[in-house]
Amino acid sequence: MSLDRAGTRLDDGAITPLALGFDPLDAAFIADPYPVYRRLRDDHPIVWNPATGQWLISRYADINSLLRDRRLGRTYLHQATHAEMGRPEPPAWHAPFHELNDAGMLDMEPPDHTRLRRLVLRAFTPRVVEAMRGRIEAIVDGLVDDLVGAGDIDLIADFAEPLPVTVIAELLGIPEADRHLLRPWSADICLMYELDPPDASARKAVQASVEFGAYLRDLVADRRARPGSDLISGLAAVVDDGDTLTEGELIGTCVLLLNAGHEASVNGAGNGWWSLFRHPASLARLRAEPGLMPSAVEELLRFDTPLSLFERWVLEPVEVKGVTIPRGEEIAMLFGSANRDPAAFDHPDDLDLARDPNPSLSFGAGIHYCLGAPLAKLELGIAFETLLRRAPRLELVEVPRWKPTFVLRGLAALHVRV
Repeated sequence: MSLDRAGTRLDDGAITPLALGFDPLDAAFIADPYPVYRRLRDDHPIVWNPATGQWLISRYADINSLLRDRRLGRTYLHQATHAEMGRPEPPAWHAPFHELNDAGMLDMEPPDHTRLRRLVLRAFTPRVVEAMRGRIEAIVDGLVDDLVGAGDIDLIADFAEPLPVTVIAELLGIPEADRHLLRPWSADICLMYELDPPDASARKAVQASVEFGAYLRDLVADRRARPGSDLISGLAAVVDDGDTLTEGELIGTCVLLLNAGHEASVNGAGNGWWSLFRHPASLARLRAEPGLMPSAVEELLRFDTPLSLFERWVLEPVEVKGVTIPRGEEIAMLFGSANRDPAAFDHPDDLDLARDPNPSLSFGAGIHYCLGAPLAKLELGIAFETLLRRAPRLELVEVPRWKPTFVLRGLAALHVRV
């Protein structure tokens, strides 16, 4: 099968995702990918995408199974070199990004992943997360204090972004004077997670990796010498059966927590508010029934999923829908499609804030299930409840624009009147 990057059919006659409307560079597709997802699920649940060299998987059952299949991995470098997997070496100038990214558990596989996740969990327990409730409530109240009576605001820049930045910074122990650096570093590093990022995006990601890595190395050295009660100090000190985190793993973990906390939380909040504004009856119900908040957060993350696509490498041949995918190929799982699959959800295109059960894949599944999911849900619940309660006349000012990114899909701005 030859690859035709711009075409709609391959030389064997197979149709391409582009012909079906799957175009992650198209603003209209990013704004509403769901009709295309439906077409993929119905007629092409597994399809080769020549534009990215990946197999697109769109049905819930297949994705849920593949996320738990140990024949797939977030990396293959624990088993083989790039050459052995038939893959090109990344450009040498990408090295600072990969050194930082590959030291985090998201891009590790057992046994390293198992060891690192066990160590991080010792310092990032549910009790630690729940203990943050009061501080998160105080942060949210402070942000809302500045918004109430302010008139027209950008709910993303003025509320959704500052909250997770402040929470993660406090959790890690980032000095307040340095926190303005975090969001730009995170946004630039995450550009590398998009499909085939252009050189300009890659260079931003590499530069941010250099700067953030150097900053964290200095901060880690300081916390080793003068430990505090923050997570960096805790991770630097944690020992389990003689295992500790290397400096690179500790720094990679901090970057992962920051990037996941920022990008997923900000996009989840923005997408959620936009969903509520488009469904005024649901917005009114949530304001009147704050006890719905836990299920509402789950549903908002399902309905307009902030992480659209998640990739895995094939370590051993796997069969999906009668198609054998050989070792060395890459699979792209469409979380946004899985979360709208009628085989898994009744009336999936309806926003049902009381949906139960709601087995969404918004935080993944299997050994790479998002470690920060409890913190993200806690933040979102407190933020929605507080703003709905304290700004009863909150209303949309204009239809928002989406950022030109697909994998991490979210709004560029959300202008509202408080």
